[in-house]
Amino acid sequence: MEITKNRQSEEVLRKMALRAFPGKQMEGAVELTEGMCNTAYLVSFTDKSRYILKIAAAGNRGRMSNEANLMEAEVRAMQIVHKTGAVKAAKVLYYDTSNEICDGHYFFMEKLEGQSCSSVMDSFSDEEKAVIHFEIGQAEREITSILGVHFGLLGDDSHYFQDLFSFVYQLISNVLSDAKRKQVDIVVSAEKILEMLKRDGAVFGQVTQPVLVHWDMWEGNIFVKEKHVSGIIDWERAMWGEALMDDRFRRHTRNADFLKGFGKETFTEAEMRRIYWYDILLYLTMMTEGAYREYEDDGVYQWAKRMLEISWKEIVGRGLSI
Repeated sequence: MEITKNRQSEEVLRKMALRAFPGKQMEGAVELTEGMCNTAYLVSFTDKSRYILKIAAAGNRGRMSNEANLMEAEVRAMQIVHKTGAVKAAKVLYYDTSNEICDGHYFFMEKLEGQSCSSVMDSFSDEEKAVIHFEIGQAEREITSILGVHFGLLGDDSHYFQDLFSFVYQLISNVLSDAKRKQVDIVVSAEKILEMLKRDGAVFGQVTQPVLVHWDMWEGNIFVKEKHVSGIIDWERAMWGEALMDDRFRRHTRNADFLKGFGKETFTEAEMRRIYWYDILLYLTMMTEGAYREYEDDGVYQWAKRMLEISWKEIVGRGLSI
């Protein structure tokens, strides 16, 4: 996991702070360790202001094929969301892609109020958890009300798609290639997965309007304050896709309170078919990323493998008539 961390010395952090905020003096910086990919710091200044600094990894070491220009994607997504006011996303205050101070791109953003949902959720009552899940559903609805003009990853200007199936096929093909490159056991042959995906192509054709998708709205990326959702962070995997692609619709996260908040509590057969394929995409990604991030154990792989096996049985075992 450390392979993508691009930690910097205090001297370099001070140079970054001075470039971003001329005339302000940095008092200190504390690394934030909850993130799984980029390096983040809480930077304090002598005038009592505090901002979040995120630094991208140098080069593409530890990256998978679908992780294209993650920092660019994150900045773009936050700027889009901040402009529309759909949900609370941090305002980007300074973005530097020059590589003059350090070997990775970086940006400063405002610090959101609250704490990550994952760090406090266990202390909530069932009723309080239900409120949080309902509000996450509302936030999801607001995010996915932002319309795009094509399908594709926000950070990848070179690969946009006019139809959803082509986009999903490319995403899954990329992960399968990544797995093959690192000799990851994905349980099912890549050829069989792509064969079945092509067979189901028609269900993706029902979606013609791209919308903004966070894709990674697990509890660690949701902030809460006073037991209510206060903001969404970590937008680096944002894409123009379908709402059902987001993490909150996966089999391990989807729940009744979220669906009520989102405003959709039942799914058509075709929608469920797409949900299963989005399950496959996520679990394949989680099974493979450890080989690139160099995780210390295979706990994530083993968990994702079990989830993939369940979703694959749904793909194979259920007929389709649309």
